Amino acid sequence: MYYILDDRYALRGWQKLPFALLDRRRGRATFLKKADMELLLDADGCTDLEGASEQQKKALKKLEEEGILHACEPGTKLKPDQLYKFYDNRYIRTAHWSVTGRCNYRCKHCYMSAPDAKYGELDHETAMSIAHQIVDCGIAEVTLTGGEPLVRPDFFELVDVLLDGGVHISQIYSNGRLVTDDLLKKLEDRGIRPEFNMSFDGVGWHDWLRGVPGAEKYVTDAFLRCREHGFPTGSEMCIHERNKHTLRESVRFLAGVGCGFLKTNPISDVGAWKEGGYGPAIKTEDLFQVYLDYIPQYYEDGMPLSLQLGGFFGASPKSPKEWFIPLKKTWCKDPARECVCGHARMVMYISAEGRALPCMSLSGMPIQENYPLITQIGLKQCITDSSYMRLIETRGSEVLAHNPECLGCEHAGYCLGGCRAGALETSPDDIMGRDMAACALLKGGWADKIEKLMETITLPEEQ
Repeated sequence: MYYILDDRYALRGWQKLPFALLDRRRGRATFLKKADMELLLDADGCTDLEGASEQQKKALKKLEEEGILHACEPGTKLKPDQLYKFYDNRYIRTAHWSVTGRCNYRCKHCYMSAPDAKYGELDHETAMSIAHQIVDCGIAEVTLTGGEPLVRPDFFELVDVLLDGGVHISQIYSNGRLVTDDLLKKLEDRGIRPEFNMSFDGVGWHDWLRGVPGAEKYVTDAFLRCREHGFPTGSEMCIHERNKHTLRESVRFLAGVGCGFLKTNPISDVGAWKEGGYGPAIKTEDLFQVYLDYIPQYYEDGMPLSLQLGGFFGASPKSPKEWFIPLKKTWCKDPARECVCGHARMVMYISAEGRALPCMSLSGMPIQENYPLITQIGLKQCITDSSYMRLIETRGSEVLAHNPECLGCEHAGYCLGGCRAGALETSPDDIMGRDMAACALLKGGWADKIEKLMETITLPEEQ
């Protein structure tokens, strides 16, 4: 009785997580117990498993039903890149990489002041080195952003290094201007259809925020072009005082051009927005009221796409009876065991200048200088022993202890101090501070308002 691992999968391990099954098509690792890993190691086409225990045979049957293993003839061999490989660094699931700080637009809210290329663009050799380091550290998924990533003349050279290294490119963030038929054809020829996440900042307001006449038409055409070629699309919308009234119309519009997901966020008073003196973005209370008013409209319109209203509310037509409040996490019983930001622990941001950061929001803040440059110490050290790694390993208990107001708060187990980037909005020098938006949501009663509102809404049946 011989089994072999399906060629979709590979066996991997990292520091502190030595046993993993990697789904190479999705760039996702499932972490295993030692006994389970040993069983998969024997599924090499050359080891007779006839003598396996009854429990092991049941496990083999289940793995076969799931398509992870296949029965095979003796002597069938795994592909070399499926064999177990251990990476001598910590595990990072995804790298969100700004491959350039340049952009062909003049967005009024850009974190990195990309119209003026404030953080420039790493030269070809350095960018290629980072791509190789991503592969060498076993980071199995990459999303590409900028600036505008498509302005790099060597964009496809970077893509090819990642693909040749088995990295799954799941998303490309773009303003849509350079999303042409030719570009999509080149991606198709490489056997990939990543999601294009293209910003849209309100019907009638997109051109104003993007600083380019015709930007709304360009991105509309790009959404339609992606739909025609079978590429999934998502979007992000920046909410400010001038466009807040367009939320419902904008969601309808995006759904109409094939967009499957929208995340909204308020404008942050950093980067180009602050430098341009465009004024206060939007008050938290006003933003939350906009969101609360829209939720019933979202359901009235038939849940036209998957939606996340910042940290306030999220829902998807794929699971129409489910909804969530992102900033209100599952109650944490032991903050000493919980990373302060689960997303940052799995997803690293690589800035346009090659700096390792927990998220893109920090790229417009002075505090980013506290975190390492990959160009100086290498990616492996960044994700093994550095100020970056120490930050993303920070436990919720440390944040709560840093903020006396949190220690006695009845909501502390839900938010653990909130978002670190959100905390910096109020206290630019204190990444361990309180996220006042989370306080407003929970202590200010907005989460209660959402829950009461949802009791009045008849949720649709599963599709």
